[in-house]
Amino acid sequence: MVIFQKRVAGLTELALDHFVARARRSVGLRGGVNVLVTSSAQMKSLNRRFRRKDQATDVLSFPALPEPKTRLKTPYAGDIAISAEIAAENARTLGHSAGLEIKILALHGILHLRGYDHENKNDHGKMARREACLRREFRLPVGLIERAAGSRPRRRA
Repeated sequence: MVIFQKRVAGLTELALDHFVARARRSVGLRGGVNVLVTSSAQMKSLNRRFRRKDQATDVLSFPALPEPKTRLKTPYAGDIAISAEIAAENARTLGHSAGLEIKILALHGILHLRGYDHENKNDHGKMARREACLRREFRLPVGLIERAAGSRPRRRA
């Protein structure tokens, strides 16, 4: 499910939902994913509550808790929250559309839900390589991890 609390020019809930489904299949992520596109103020609140960082961030991922084995339902992978405002700002800075930026952020979040973690020292670039490969597959511009490694500006907690 995709929910837009903040609209993004050129991107519909249906289009983002289709992208998320394709990305889930490409990374082998089983289960549904909910995506919330919201304000920077809401992202700051979520970041403070769940990560104890008192600042807005571009994307947050919340993996689902393990389901009890007695339940027989479609598996659920987790939730992703994205700041529409930070996405729009990064898109302007980097010269692409806000819609593309939202997809880049969603892909990054999906990789985290799949278990990748570029902030873990044992990752050794695995998430960055997977993200770069998927960006090429989906024809997306430069991703978050590559930006962090380079000199391009971006805001992220």
